[in-house]
Amino acid sequence: MSAINAKASRKMKKYAVLTREPRCFLGSLAFSWEQRKLSEMCGTFEYGLNAAAKEFDGKNKYIRITDIDDASREFLLSDLSSPDICLDGMSKYLLSSGDIVFARTGASVGKTYIYRENDGIVYFAGFLIRAKVNQDNDAEFVFQSTLSPSYEKYIRITSQRSGQPGVNAQEYGEYDLFAPSKEEQQRIGHFLRGIDNLITLHQRKPFLMKWRTSDANRNQTNRLVL
Repeated sequence: MSAINAKASRKMKKYAVLTREPRCFLGSLAFSWEQRKLSEMCGTFEYGLNAAAKEFDGKNKYIRITDIDDASREFLLSDLSSPDICLDGMSKYLLSSGDIVFARTGASVGKTYIYRENDGIVYFAGFLIRAKVNQDNDAEFVFQSTLSPSYEKYIRITSQRSGQPGVNAQEYGEYDLFAPSKEEQQRIGHFLRGIDNLITLHQRKPFLMKWRTSDANRNQTNRLVL
């Protein structure tokens, strides 16, 4: 599956679940959806660290707009870097579980990433805005909502108002979305995350099959078993 097809698949399933209509197909849950602003679901919006990047120091990772994969929205680990600054007293720029960062400028404005603990120690850069989802809402649900067509439309319209692509923290906070209770958000977020994982697996499978075939032809002992 190509990156374009993967992105299209994600759009289709977001449209199926995260529309502006209070209904869904997950089990027998009685959904009661309310319209909320993103600022109501997130405690704070904060700008990132104003520092250049340097060669990865083996511990402290640095995420910038270009480090977020356009299709999967995962943190790209192939070319890691670290902040080129003394990190003493910089803990406020560390990402923690449930944090979501938003690209605030450039051609990729609106692109998002949710921090996952297996990404390790990660500082976020200045062209990103971090939102901390509050305890009354599910971070995965909020993140998945940023992959929906309605979110893309909001970003497209809002970013054009200033003459060049850009959305600030206040404007992100004004985004309207429909959301059910936290329990229902968690079930929806988990469901959509599972689909993301399945799409990623299908993207990787052709490469892994090719690797295994090549490996077998070279008669090497280390083989990948799918």
